[in-house]
Amino acid sequence: MLASEAPPQVVMSGQVVVSPSKTKTARDDCLKIMDPSRKKLVSLETQRIAGILEACIQKVEMISLLPAVMTNKGLSHVAADDGLRTMMENHIEVSDRYEYLRALTAKPENQTPSTLKGKADAADSVHCSIQHLFRRNQACPLVNRTLGFLMGMLEAGSHEESTGALAKGLVELRSVLLERLLTTPMEEKERMCRMQETSQRYHSNLELVSSLEAEVAASIKDKDDAIFEKNLTIRRLKNSLHQMEKISEDFVSRTRQDAEKQNQAEQNASFGRQQRMNQEVNLLKAQLISLITDNRDVEMTMRKKKYKVETEIENWIQKYDADMGEKQVELEELERVFEEEKEELRELEEHYSVLEEEYLQVMEEQRLALERQEEEERAQEVMGRAAIVIQAHWRGYCVRKAMKAKAKAKGGKKGKGGKGKKK
Repeated sequence: MLASEAPPQVVMSGQVVVSPSKTKTARDDCLKIMDPSRKKLVSLETQRIAGILEACIQKVEMISLLPAVMTNKGLSHVAADDGLRTMMENHIEVSDRYEYLRALTAKPENQTPSTLKGKADAADSVHCSIQHLFRRNQACPLVNRTLGFLMGMLEAGSHEESTGALAKGLVELRSVLLERLLTTPMEEKERMCRMQETSQRYHSNLELVSSLEAEVAASIKDKDDAIFEKNLTIRRLKNSLHQMEKISEDFVSRTRQDAEKQNQAEQNASFGRQQRMNQEVNLLKAQLISLITDNRDVEMTMRKKKYKVETEIENWIQKYDADMGEKQVELEELERVFEEEKEELRELEEHYSVLEEEYLQVMEEQRLALERQEEEERAQEVMGRAAIVIQAHWRGYCVRKAMKAKAKAKGGKKGKGGKGKKK
């Protein structure tokens, strides 16, 4: 089909069915309409909404990762300076108590007023502890960054198991919210129009399918009628065939009677032919005897020729044996040379295998040396970064200490001056 030609269409009972290529193009256009045209949030309100939801997701993930962070030894030195580890240990104890009471009150016989009140108090304690942890993290950015780094270093499997259904639901809500925020009112209106068009097209297709089903049912009915007529024709043919079989049986019986009569006549005629054939056999026997006598003379002549040919064949065999002996000697010499070359090849292969093992060993040593060098360079880089961070922290601490000392010194001078004036 040429490129300028229109896509193929199928016409059925006045209905036009669009080709699969056109349907695929329409489906692609519909999917493009469904996707938002903007990829980033522009307004400040939408950015704030997305930021609040993102912060909520981070808090939920942090809560679910607290037990894993507590087991991480790298957090002990950082958390101990700001008192964060004590708060986290307290949170773990409160959470364990709440889980114990929740499991205890799950059974009806343990649901006493004291246990229910203890469960409610434990839930309040967990809520307060989480609020204190969030406030502590917001007040200390360095600890918050360290916690985020250590959480990112945890295994992906444990993170996914501990996140839970709440974090997954919030992530799904974030995707839905971003899609709604990135969609303009015009795009929403256009999307609704496209959905209405799709619904109308779907209903029209249903009507077309129903009409086609009716046509198929009519075609099936016509086919059944034709099959019924064919069955009637077959039944009539079977009846006629049965009549033909009866006629053929009568014909066979009459033919058998005629054949028996003809056989009797043929037997009478064959008796006369046998007598004539016996006379011909006697004549042929006399001719055979004369031919045997002639063939014996010919046989003697052929025997002489055979002896001569056998003698020549014996001579040729002797000549062939002599030639084969010489060829055998040459073949043994070639096999000896082949064995020598084969032995030399085996020695060369052994030497090559030894050289190959040495080469592989040298390459492996070079690879190990290169890996050790790269590991040392990475260690030096990590130590350098750590030293820079420590130096920056120490310089900040010294500057803040010096500023506090200056502030105290200025405050002391102002206090002395005020007392003198009063006197």
